[in-house]
Amino acid sequence: MRAVQITEFGGPEVLNVTEVPDPVPGEGQVLVEVSRAGVNYADTHQVEDSYLSSAKLPLIPGGEVVGTTPDGRRIAAMIGHGGYAEKALVHEALAFDVPDGVDDVSAVALLVQGLTAWFLLNKSVHFAPGESVVVHAAAGGVGSLAVQLAKSMGAGRVIATASTQDKRDLALSLGADVAIDPATEDLTAAIIEANGGKRVDAVLEMTGGRVTDQSLAALAPFGRLAYYGMASRELPKDIQLNALMSHSSTVSGFWLAHAFANPTLLKQAYAELAAEVAAGRLKVVSGGDYALSEIREAHEALRARKTTGKLVVNPSK
Repeated sequence: MRAVQITEFGGPEVLNVTEVPDPVPGEGQVLVEVSRAGVNYADTHQVEDSYLSSAKLPLIPGGEVVGTTPDGRRIAAMIGHGGYAEKALVHEALAFDVPDGVDDVSAVALLVQGLTAWFLLNKSVHFAPGESVVVHAAAGGVGSLAVQLAKSMGAGRVIATASTQDKRDLALSLGADVAIDPATEDLTAAIIEANGGKRVDAVLEMTGGRVTDQSLAALAPFGRLAYYGMASRELPKDIQLNALMSHSSTVSGFWLAHAFANPTLLKQAYAELAAEVAAGRLKVVSGGDYALSEIREAHEALRARKTTGKLVVNPSK
């Protein structure tokens, strides 16, 4: 089968399409003919071996797929690696049936990105109706879904950040009440101003560096910041525990892999998200449908932060 395989770590230049043997299912696994594989920012870290879990070579990247099983089931699934290929192995525990009315791009977008948005709001910041929330990178895959989910959960105010006016306009079209530029010199003041002069209740943050630092400073008493990525590749300042006492703030980290231990909850979350898409209440923004041979371009666009919504790769092309 055709697949993207890396034999050394690095940037997009190490991604090469090649022929490899078909994978053979083991116990608890099923073989899927992949119709679309998701492309996530985490994949760029996996390719350069800078992610939370270390990778081993040779490696076929790609952590999520949608496709068809030999018995005709249409499923979407999260996998550790192997997604950028015509066929992939899926563990049944992390496979989700895709209902009618949910297209391939949406089906795969609801995996890493949709489930991340769901868990951030429901489990990390325990978001409640009437609260305010800042969604950073609101035009991205997670952010674009988190904006909509927060509104559907009764948010009092959704404050989006995005790096260009087009991206900010997209966030507003998805339901954000206000959209601001994260490059604003005093981001803390900009967030508070966007919330009508009040500090905010929750922040979903995946940028790192000064964005994390200044978002933390904008939290209201009992405010919560969930940190789930570092797109800038810049570490935020170390957090002093005594400083958190000044506003009774909570800072949490999130990595979706830790949710894998609860497949029942994962399936519940995916089913809820898929139902919202099928009913037309949750919109997945398509950020590009790339051919397998264009995988370098997809990674380059992600690393340059030029993308919006969900990027996928089509292994049949």
